[in-house]
Amino acid sequence: MYQVRRAARSLFVPIRTHSYHVWVWGEPSASLPPLVMVHGWMDVGASYQFVVDALSDAFAQGRQIIAPDWRGYGLTTGPKTDNYWFADYLADLDFLLDHFAGDRPIDLVGHSMGGNVVMHYGAVRPQRIRRLVNIEGFGGPGGQADQAPGRYARWIDEIKAFERGEMNLRPYDSADGVARRLTKTNPRLARDAAGRDKAQWLATQWARENAQGQWDILGDPAHKIIFANLTHADEILAHYRRLTMPVLAVEASDDPMASWWKGKFTKAEYHERLQLLADCRIAVVEDAGHMLHHDQPLALARLLEQFLA
Repeated sequence: MYQVRRAARSLFVPIRTHSYHVWVWGEPSASLPPLVMVHGWMDVGASYQFVVDALSDAFAQGRQIIAPDWRGYGLTTGPKTDNYWFADYLADLDFLLDHFAGDRPIDLVGHSMGGNVVMHYGAVRPQRIRRLVNIEGFGGPGGQADQAPGRYARWIDEIKAFERGEMNLRPYDSADGVARRLTKTNPRLARDAAGRDKAQWLATQWARENAQGQWDILGDPAHKIIFANLTHADEILAHYRRLTMPVLAVEASDDPMASWWKGKFTKAEYHERLQLLADCRIAVVEDAGHMLHHDQPLALARLLEQFLA
């Protein structure tokens, strides 16, 4: 199995109505800003372990690195719910920074859904962020007002399906079964022994053994329910215009946009939005898919070091 180079501490922090689980590497520094890394949909904070291990000693020494499990993921616990709201991630992150950083600006990294969160949060609290890194958080086309009734109807229907148990995540017979699922989703983890070792390690973070000896995914199936409210394109653009800090937009050489949006939203349109930012640069990680922090952690670590130095 993958051998961790930098061991994290597992902490629990009261955030609003939740007990937030947070992975922490290093101690607070008087001179270096905390580095906060937030994960994407159906992922966990421990997913950043490979990147943390790939950071150079010169960069990591004396720097505190923080990776929470979002509400409904990993080991974070809270009241039972049948759906989630995007705005809660912004508030949770704000409370989390109160706890770990106080008034100090931080460096903030987000992947996928987490990338969309940090782009919105950077507009809401620009004074709290020194530098921002968005990894594959492309956003989407934005909804039209006449889509709202159908959206709410679908939201209600999906909640009913959830209540009937139709959205439950199936358990796996073993950690090996979880690892096989991870390699099926991301074939790059299966192409060599090092990748398979990472998949085995990830499986033990992504899932936990239950009382029946099966392994449950540490993600609330209610996350499969769509957000009730539409995100309008003009709202997204308003957020982007308020991003005054330097921003690094990291992309994988593979382009998942075509399969995700089927022509409704393209990477070119995303790049057009990025032109609204005061200071933005784009970096592409070669030989990588959407989970590039698993595929090419060393390349991503070097990009982070260069940008955040």
